[in-house]
Amino acid sequence: MSEPVLHSPLEAAHIALGARLIPFGGWSMPVQYSSILSEHAAVRQKAGIFDISHMGQLFVSGIDHLAWLDKILTNNLSKLSPGQGQYTLMLDEKGGIIDDLIAYRISTEETLLVVNASMIAEDVAWLQKHLDQGVSLRNESDAWAGLAIQGPESSTIFSKLFPEESLPPRNCISKTAAGDIVCRTGYTGEDGYEFFCPAKEGARWFQDFIDAGATPCGLGARDTLRLEMCYPLNGNDLSKDRSPIAAGLEYFCDLEKPVFIGREALLAEKQNGVDYKLAAIQMTEKGPPPRPHYPVLSSDGKALGELSSGALSPTLAQGIGLAYLPAASAKVGTELLIDVRGRRFKAVVVKKPFLKKSK
Repeated sequence: MSEPVLHSPLEAAHIALGARLIPFGGWSMPVQYSSILSEHAAVRQKAGIFDISHMGQLFVSGIDHLAWLDKILTNNLSKLSPGQGQYTLMLDEKGGIIDDLIAYRISTEETLLVVNASMIAEDVAWLQKHLDQGVSLRNESDAWAGLAIQGPESSTIFSKLFPEESLPPRNCISKTAAGDIVCRTGYTGEDGYEFFCPAKEGARWFQDFIDAGATPCGLGARDTLRLEMCYPLNGNDLSKDRSPIAAGLEYFCDLEKPVFIGREALLAEKQNGVDYKLAAIQMTEKGPPPRPHYPVLSSDGKALGELSSGALSPTLAQGIGLAYLPAASAKVGTELLIDVRGRRFKAVVVKKPFLKKSK
């Protein structure tokens, strides 16, 4: 029996705007409204808005909740002041990635975890399995609608709707006077923020942001934007079969912490090295857009792996992708071939990210 498809509280608004909906992470979500290219350009040049209501919101509270979270997650939440957030990962005992998420320390006794849509149930089960006495976990995912406003004009749009308030600094969280949550993180490489409000108010806010200048964007543009920055996608580039070290995410693992689930496995990998590494691959000749699962070959035709992500970069006008390759073949400058439905096209391993953004 197939799993039921979940629906965003903004779905009627998407349909009214002519969006094309597809299944994603168990949800029916817009993949595009006009075109992926125009929506991608809107984010890079002005501002776009994405429905992220499918993502989960888990609230962890208790006097000792930070100490407990530091035993569950790879990064170090204890280093955060209230109002700050960080990217982090949840691992199994073998060092495999269950989920990657953002943790925001709301106060001394409460932290918000924003988790991936397809992993909400599994994340909750994992956290409850390891829950310490005195720590409380609340899954409020159904209660919130989420919007991501991204692009160089995103702060201007915020000022139009909230003239009396300021955006929080990068990687921080705040609340509006009405109690809505604003997080300044992003998944596109542009300045921007995430806005979480009660689910029943999501459609109104979605239209308000559009009226203020944001272009509605779907999952297609979200994928090309994040891929240009080499931001991994859980389920494609991240899984229980891969560790943060293999994925190039060691920076977000505080191995100086004495204890967290998966730490011993990561220490062993650091000592012994990893067999495969997630490499950024750029096509060097014209061809069809690369897609996930396309075979990656050495320059002499030996099978090395397959793309975990792939797309045509609208900014670079070249095919780009990510793939786990044998460590020796994952070095920058290694020449490769991408098999596209039986035809082979030249490519090369490049330094991450594909798109170099000025700070």
